[in-house]
Amino acid sequence: MPIRPENKDRYPDDWPQISRRIRFERAAGRCECTGQCRRRRPHVGRCAAVNGQPNPATGATVWLTVAHLDHTPENCADENLAAMCQACHLAYDTDHHAETARATRAAERARWMEPLFVPEQELTELEETTCGLR
Repeated sequence: MPIRPENKDRYPDDWPQISRRIRFERAAGRCECTGQCRRRRPHVGRCAAVNGQPNPATGATVWLTVAHLDHTPENCADENLAAMCQACHLAYDTDHHAETARATRAAERARWMEPLFVPEQELTELEETTCGLR
């Protein structure tokens, strides 16, 4: 999965080598998910998806990705990484993506609402000025 530009600095400089080693040396080009993804149509045992082949569940060409199991790009310990097909990786990250989307929407709402709020001191000064009290 592509790294979002705002997260690029969170990955180590040797991330391409780490990713390649996990996907093709450790996982031998096959999805390592054993059900952690909680897909709607769960696979029994290890996912059968193989890089470059049609995904057995979706039919789409498999491109192995590397998932951070704790969703922290800085944590590149082998035990925190898993080679996953796109379907497993997206399913595994569903809750994390929903949480991130909620936070993004809340920040965006706050950013748009900010100009609508006037500090109480300014409001008092504004009321006094507009009511001719000054």
